[in-house]
Amino acid sequence: METFILILELVGTMAFSASGAMTGIRKNMDIFGVCILGLTTAVGGGVIRDVILGNTPPATFRNPIYAAVALAAALVLFLSRVRRLLMHNTVLFDRAMFWMDTAGLAIFTVVAIRTAYTLVPQATVFLLAFVGVVTGVGGGVLRDMMAGDTPYIFVKHVYASASLAGALVCALAWRPLGEMTAMLLGGSLVVLIRGLSAHYRWNLPRAHD
Repeated sequence: METFILILELVGTMAFSASGAMTGIRKNMDIFGVCILGLTTAVGGGVIRDVILGNTPPATFRNPIYAAVALAAALVLFLSRVRRLLMHNTVLFDRAMFWMDTAGLAIFTVVAIRTAYTLVPQATVFLLAFVGVVTGVGGGVLRDMMAGDTPYIFVKHVYASASLAGALVCALAWRPLGEMTAMLLGGSLVVLIRGLSAHYRWNLPRAHD
């Protein structure tokens, strides 16, 4: 089980790093900027999670594999051939950005809940959901702020709300259905809501509506 969780975390790390690196590429950053944006997006949410749960120093600083994978993913995307492919096709770029963000969001939301259960066995649903959402969206918020953009979660589709729905399902299903089923249900719901919101152009109400 631990090996599966590690693989899941590394997949999420690569996905978030890719979304951060692509933002840096779109902003015409140099290789350092692209790598830092990829790294921050990949590990930022996990660092916030560990600080909230008192798990210090955060896992990212105790096991360098997460930072190494994030930097490797960012460097691959910075390669001129890959960069040209992404920038040449705007539709491909936007689609890749969306699904990388969605995959990272789903994975980090449910893995955070598992971490919270491990560290705080009697955690409330509120704590679990809060940690899940903060971990899922934290890296993306840091990415957007560093890139000079309004955070994605406030303006694009249904983002944090999808994470919250998945976190609640995962937290509530944990004890009756077991951790594996709960994580699959929660993660799948995040992906489903994100996919439907993009397809049907769902957005939460805004102040001018």
